[in-house]
Amino acid sequence: MASPRLISCVLALATVTLAACSSPPPLTGGEPKVSGVADGKGGAFSGDPGGDPSGDPSSGSSPAVSALTPEAYKGELDSRHKAMTGAISGLAGARGVQALNQRVDKAEQALSGAADALSAIAPPAEIRAQHDAYVTSLRDFATELGSTAGKVGSRELCTPSAVLSDLNTKLTALNKAGEALQSAGDYPADVVTVKAGGKQNRRLKNGAFIRRTSLGGRSSLEVDNGGTRDAVVTAVRGGGKTFSVYVRKKAKFKVRGVPDGTYKIYFTHGVDWDGKSRSFSRQCSFERFQKSVKFKTTVTATQILWHDWRVTLHAISGGNARTAPVNPDDFPS
Repeated sequence: MASPRLISCVLALATVTLAACSSPPPLTGGEPKVSGVADGKGGAFSGDPGGDPSGDPSSGSSPAVSALTPEAYKGELDSRHKAMTGAISGLAGARGVQALNQRVDKAEQALSGAADALSAIAPPAEIRAQHDAYVTSLRDFATELGSTAGKVGSRELCTPSAVLSDLNTKLTALNKAGEALQSAGDYPADVVTVKAGGKQNRRLKNGAFIRRTSLGGRSSLEVDNGGTRDAVVTAVRGGGKTFSVYVRKKAKFKVRGVPDGTYKIYFTHGVDWDGKSRSFSRQCSFERFQKSVKFKTTVTATQILWHDWRVTLHAISGGNARTAPVNPDDFPS
């Protein structure tokens, strides 16, 4: 058996040998250089990783991308024109909050993808400035769409008109950049086909009916909206809507003549009533009372009895009616 001292010497020798292998002696003569085949035709490779692949060792720049002809450039724009125009138009025509959210995402992807693709090509030299401005506007608009998508998801924005209003500045800039490029050579850059208005605060008068069938009963429903946003209350009996009424914030309204029956009571709060969409355009919420409300008229030989109900749309002490959120697409409009 080897002694401990001998083992120690062997280990030391191994260490010395390893160090010698990792540090070769320096070259003492000759000119260091790397040679090989760069282009498959016997051309010398310079060995400079930052050099010009063309073989010129004095150049450190990347090879230039050839500028497209006007016809080829039009083809590049035209191949993306329909997708971008359709995405923006589709956003403006969305029905419902969920569809709006999906179309904002789709528009962001379409414009971001177009900006990436167009930034990788070289336009005709005479329209380089217009091309660069157009690509920048596409990218800025796509970035703004990403921010707007978050606002739709949080119900800060609820209708196409509100989304377009939020995008107004970037949409206007994109439209101008497209017009400049188009006028420079009839290039297909007119992707903005919708108009965005400014932020609005439209309201109906307190007690205005948005929908109403025959109200010939004896019962009544009083709505107390003590919240900070206007509301629309909708009563549904069976599979049909009986009425929808607008109740302003800090106000009350009594619906008279409610026919007998069992009703589900829905309500939505928000800011800026969009009559076309039948929805609040900003800060919208959708709820319903978990328990149904029953109206019944009883006639006897001496009297007529009926039910009057009162609902409160804000939290109160002693309240006994619970509410539940409703998917916006399931809300009766």
